[in-house]
Amino acid sequence: MAHQKGTVLISTTPLAFELVCKDGVVATVGDAVRLFGELTPNQHDQYCWKAALHMLNSAIKEPRYLTAATITLQTALNLSGMLAEPPEAR
Repeated sequence: MAHQKGTVLISTTPLAFELVCKDGVVATVGDAVRLFGELTPNQHDQYCWKAALHMLNSAIKEPRYLTAATITLQTALNLSGMLAEPPEAR
């Protein structure tokens, strides 16, 4: 998904790809922001979540970072055991 200069990310902007979690799907910038709001204080202190939040903030300011933000969020979800297992792993 190519973003042109001047593009602004809004809550309905799709992430670079959907992240299937154990308790739902994170598909948009708004979903990601809501997820950050639901983190526990312990999760907020973890580096992977700090990095994911930083990358999402960067993507909101500069949309070309959206793929990196999505990958960083995927990593944090995986490290926290929140991603759903792929069908072949079940």
